[in-house]
Amino acid sequence: MRRALLLYSILFPLSFVPPLIPASFWEHVLIVFTAYLLVPAVISTALGFRPEELGLKLPNRNGLKLFALLFVLSVPLSIYGTTVPSMRSYYPVFPYSGVVGFVLGELGMGIIMLAHEAFYRGFLLFPLARKNVWLAIFLQNVPYTIVHIGKPAIEVPYAFIAGIIFAKMDLEGESFVPSFLLHWLGSALFDVLCVVVTP
Repeated sequence: MRRALLLYSILFPLSFVPPLIPASFWEHVLIVFTAYLLVPAVISTALGFRPEELGLKLPNRNGLKLFALLFVLSVPLSIYGTTVPSMRSYYPVFPYSGVVGFVLGELGMGIIMLAHEAFYRGFLLFPLARKNVWLAIFLQNVPYTIVHIGKPAIEVPYAFIAGIIFAKMDLEGESFVPSFLLHWLGSALFDVLCVVVTP
């Protein structure tokens, strides 16, 4: 438990670094990848954690089933989201020109989502969850919710609820991959809807 708390204490401040650095989209991709994935990987390795102790492995069948179910359930929520003006005007967050530019932007978002989920649902969640599941879920969800402040207001309570659901799904799946897939593919679906759905 001491190692887990030490890792959490070291990584917690990193939660707030990427949002505070002014950057272009692709600069932000690099910053997030570095702060949320590369640096935590080095620190956790130095503290003696193995990848599987951090949820950094392929998910089990239950995790994949939960991902598939929740993705289907997220579709009507995404459709509803396109009716919220602040959401439609905010997304997609990346600049693009044409189909190729849009696809590249979504790949950049994939890198961001991978780093986000590895950080919150991997490094912050799994080590603590071995001792206390609900404490771990709460502690990873606090910074995750805070970093959504400044986005459309509806995202803050949504992030709080999603953070709990993502964490439970990943613990069940023994991997952060299910929440990565759900976060990325759900985000991509919403971006597409925002582009093609007429207001």
